[in-house]
Amino acid sequence: MKNLIASVVLIVSFQLAKAQDLETILLAADDASLLSQNYLNPAMEGLMYSMNGGWATTAKVHKKFGFDLTIGVNASLVPEEAKTFAFVPSDYSYLSLANSETELQTIMSEDDAEVMVDVEIPNGDGTYKVVSFTMPGGITEDLPVNAVPAPTVQVGFGLPFKTDIKARFVPTQRYDDVEAKLLGFGLQHDLTQYLGIIDKSPLSVSVLGAFTNMSVTYAMADEDATDNVEVLNGEAEFKMNTWTVQALASLDFKLITLYGSAGYNSGKTTAKIKGDYILTYDIEDENGNSAGLPEDVNVTNPINLDFEANGMRATLGIRLNLSVFKIFADYTFQNYNTATVGIAFSVR
Repeated sequence: MKNLIASVVLIVSFQLAKAQDLETILLAADDASLLSQNYLNPAMEGLMYSMNGGWATTAKVHKKFGFDLTIGVNASLVPEEAKTFAFVPSDYSYLSLANSETELQTIMSEDDAEVMVDVEIPNGDGTYKVVSFTMPGGITEDLPVNAVPAPTVQVGFGLPFKTDIKARFVPTQRYDDVEAKLLGFGLQHDLTQYLGIIDKSPLSVSVLGAFTNMSVTYAMADEDATDNVEVLNGEAEFKMNTWTVQALASLDFKLITLYGSAGYNSGKTTAKIKGDYILTYDIEDENGNSAGLPEDVNVTNPINLDFEANGMRATLGIRLNLSVFKIFADYTFQNYNTATVGIAFSVR
């Protein structure tokens, strides 16, 4: 499952894989969903903000039948407060931390320390199902910056009425045990044409709306026979939908374009852990003494999570125009500030 998490967060960049397993988090029983939600949340939010970046590097649209090919990468910076989450015992039914820690690292922390979690589930007859597992730390010490990346490959095409249609498309890709695909569309419409004399100046104004969908599935293998979790036919499924609406303005000169935008982002992600799993617990009495043979518990489709990311955004950027080749960089101020860099080939 730890391989799964990294694959979902970073599959589009094909640059990071997790080494340890997270199947053991299922041993938290009814608490597994909340624990997973808290641990994964900054990566899921960061990816949704990244997916909404890089749609435009100028407010000026193409002439009819003009086109561009843009390759870039968005990196959403993780806020300091999102690197950890408070462990509040009253939020959980069966969990405690072995060393009485008060907070845990999220997946987007630099701290990779693993924390021991104790599970104690009452059977109703004075005995308990008990087990311990390690909650992993963060992964970002292995990254150049503490950010969630989302590379983009995009084409734009000029339509009549000074409107551009934009598309992002990645057909189904398979990478190890991961299968992923992406589809996105955007429309950008010129407003300068309605503003009279401004139409003859370097200033361009337009509006943009865009939508992106990404789905990822991961075939989960039983990689550790000693972790008290047997994976029978495990699979994880992630579906992300993001939207953005922006007003854009740019000053377009021969060599330099200065651009900016203001707008709103929205994103939703569902994360499901499907399949059948066998969880093994020791049986103890209230004094911690053995009270029977270990007990197996079968669970099916144990995790179903929802993540959301919404908020205002504002972007400032600069583009270097080298004939039909463009080099650009911008910075977006939002809940997870996002840096974008890239190159483009643009005609008309």
